[in-house]
Amino acid sequence: MPVYEYTALDKAGKKLKGIIDADSQAAARQKIRHAGNYPVDIRESEPASRKKAERMALTLPLFQRVKQQEIHVATRQLATLLGAGIPLVPALNGLIQQTSNQTLKKIIAQLKDSVNEGNSFSSALGEHPALFSKIYVNMVKAGEASGSLDIVLDQLAEFGENQQALKSRVSVALIYPVILSLVGIVILFLLLTLVVPNITEVFAESQEALPLPTIILINVSNFLGRYWWLLALALAGILLAIRFAIQLPKGRRIWDRFKLTFPLLGDLNIRIAGARVGRSLGSLLQSGVPLVTSLKIVQNIFNNVLLAEVIDAATEELEKGGSLSRTLRDSRWFMPMMVQMIAVGEQSGTLESMLFKVADSYEKEVETKIKALTSLIEPFMILFMGVMMLFIVLSILLPIFEMNQLIR
Repeated sequence: MPVYEYTALDKAGKKLKGIIDADSQAAARQKIRHAGNYPVDIRESEPASRKKAERMALTLPLFQRVKQQEIHVATRQLATLLGAGIPLVPALNGLIQQTSNQTLKKIIAQLKDSVNEGNSFSSALGEHPALFSKIYVNMVKAGEASGSLDIVLDQLAEFGENQQALKSRVSVALIYPVILSLVGIVILFLLLTLVVPNITEVFAESQEALPLPTIILINVSNFLGRYWWLLALALAGILLAIRFAIQLPKGRRIWDRFKLTFPLLGDLNIRIAGARVGRSLGSLLQSGVPLVTSLKIVQNIFNNVLLAEVIDAATEELEKGGSLSRTLRDSRWFMPMMVQMIAVGEQSGTLESMLFKVADSYEKEVETKIKALTSLIEPFMILFMGVMMLFIVLSILLPIFEMNQLIR
């Protein structure tokens, strides 16, 4: 059944926008009138192709974009409707009525239209890669094949919520130190460019020999006051050069290795990667996706070439009849605890549960380590600001003390 986008006026003359499914444009107009509204404009909504969906996600205004949290909520609602015995198409229709985001509502309507045309739900989801990841699509495909789509969708909602929760905890933990650092830099810049020059003018007019700290302060202040724009351009140029280098294969490998070996942060990144592998791979296996296929899907979630290569090597080893734990054991990027638990899972036939335990353990460790790092950043920034303020104050007071001694 075609889906139509419409603009209408209610009894009070207020403009309404929405979507509606009907056999024809005339039937859609009649439905709108039966609802007590006056139709102004009705257009058929065409199913979005893969390329169109990606373009739409990039060009939509910020307030019209679909948040991941909305996807998780819609997934859980759909799982509930299917679990109650409602067929897929009526369940999607019910989901449309429950969704407030107009963009998401339109996409769900397109999914329903595609299913009505005889396509599978997973193939319909695959037409919207900007919203539904390969993990999402393949888990749905496995759920369709096993006849347990409602259970798989419930697992997907839980998986997405866990991933979102981890990301939120990391973001929240980093907000305070980032703000503290930015405020400190801005205060120092304002002091050196606005306050210090007015005070040090007196020392320049005295024509007396100044202490070394005062000379350094005056030179730094003058340089920042005159050439701050040059520093900003240089910083922007360095960032652009790094970004360009990362696009090159060799530069990308160097950058990815740096992220995994940098003190403190490298260990944190390895644990985050372990948590993502455990959660993603466990969810796919639990949904009935074969291990080799699951690894090929998980390989695409990494934003790191080195980790993706390890998973690729593990896939090849499995295809030759080897084990997952053996390949991971040879890699320095996966910790011994994870490897041991995977080996136990392979031997006992409980790989999914072991992967979930690994994910739970690493997620807790990530949260603990982030709290520890942020607790270190705060006193470091306070100490740094204190040292800088002490240097500025001493640089200003030293020549004043010398002038007083000369007067005496």
